[in-house]
Amino acid sequence: MSKTVTAKSFDTIPWPPGARRESWTAKNLLILGAVVVFLVWSYHGAEIHLSQLFSRDSFEQIVIYVKKLFPPDFSATVVREAIKGTVETFAISFMGTLLAVITALGSVFFAARNLIYSGLLYEMEPNSGWTRALRMVPYLGAKMLLNLLRTIPEMVWALIFVFLVGLGPFPGVLALGVHTGGVLGKLFGEVLEDVDSQPIEALQATGANRLQILFYGILPQVLPQFVSYALYRWEVNIRVAAVLGLVGAGGLGQRIHIAISLFLEKQLLTMIL
Repeated sequence: MSKTVTAKSFDTIPWPPGARRESWTAKNLLILGAVVVFLVWSYHGAEIHLSQLFSRDSFEQIVIYVKKLFPPDFSATVVREAIKGTVETFAISFMGTLLAVITALGSVFFAARNLIYSGLLYEMEPNSGWTRALRMVPYLGAKMLLNLLRTIPEMVWALIFVFLVGLGPFPGVLALGVHTGGVLGKLFGEVLEDVDSQPIEALQATGANRLQILFYGILPQVLPQFVSYALYRWEVNIRVAAVLGLVGAGGLGQRIHIAISLFLEKQLLTMIL
């Protein structure tokens, strides 16, 4: 018969030597104080004024603008433009994600520390110091490239490509492909660095070359997560593609920006819907 353990019985359990029973240690208080200071600093730095947000004037302005939105304009021309913009946005997100996957796959195998720098693919070969230092060049280059691509936001990339190739969906595709390529490269790289080394070592023992190791030892392990991350970023890019239109990168966002600029509130509501 097992005895029922109650909360009271835990008081009689001896604590291991050196264990601290109190939770409010000096380290925890220091961390809590730092978080509070950072919160207060961020609150003032962001110039947050909740009294203005919930003031009577703010609510009155919201009500006035909402009244201008109704009823939505469901004329044939506006609906046709809304549908065209929606399809265009979806196409931008798909092609941008596809370009991002190609960009990520083209650089991620050089950015995986365990494959290139640490030498998981080179264990069966002589590994002198200068060869490892030589492999550090593509490793650091790929890391820096992926960091650059994902650090610059999609909106900035879209502005750059709008100046390069003009207005329309194409700069939106390029902006999504470049930025998301950096994000997927980071995610794919973390997956590659967690691969099981045993299948790779078994293939190396049989005399398989690096291409065979890639297709039969690495890709079967990482492909499901690669697909999962790519689909997740596609979902994100559908939303981002609509926002990129605000800087002239095509899609539904560009039509929303035009409606806002020309004070066409009824058409704006149609685009939002």
